[in-house]
Amino acid sequence: MGKHKRWVQMVIFAAVIVIGALTMFNNLYATDKKPVEGSKAPDFTLVGLDGKQHKLSDYKGKSVMVNFWGTFCPPCKNEMPAIQHHYDKMNKDTTAILGLNLGESKVTVQSFIDQYKINFPILLDDNEETRKRYGVMQYPTTFFISPDGKIAKIKIGEMDEAYIEQTFASIAAPGK
Repeated sequence: MGKHKRWVQMVIFAAVIVIGALTMFNNLYATDKKPVEGSKAPDFTLVGLDGKQHKLSDYKGKSVMVNFWGTFCPPCKNEMPAIQHHYDKMNKDTTAILGLNLGESKVTVQSFIDQYKINFPILLDDNEETRKRYGVMQYPTTFFISPDGKIAKIKIGEMDEAYIEQTFASIAAPGK
């Protein structure tokens, strides 16, 4: 058993080295990098609860907040009234808010929206492809996109209305 034990250890060690090298290579050279502040926001087209298609690029020239959320997420529930209140008072000609639900059923999402009296556009990321392209792993995660289509700010976690207002003010197009 002594001879074989050494061989087994060597094989395990070699496997760990190979897996580590492959992981490092994949992380360094992957083409599917998640977006960061300052990079162009990945475009998407999703169907909303309103039945219409919403395309991020259609909002070019506006400051846009893209909020990834789920009905199962307590911080998401907590921030919804603040998002809705900001939506109610914002200038819709220069600003937009899009809520992207993370793969839940339309019935579940509609029930949540009715309960919280939400009327900003809620889009359904049914196959979670948009979530993956944005690299969202925690909920809520919010991307503030400047009028030129670049990600100005990424916020992971719950927001209050003051944060939303300050962030929108910091990315507004000049003169607006």
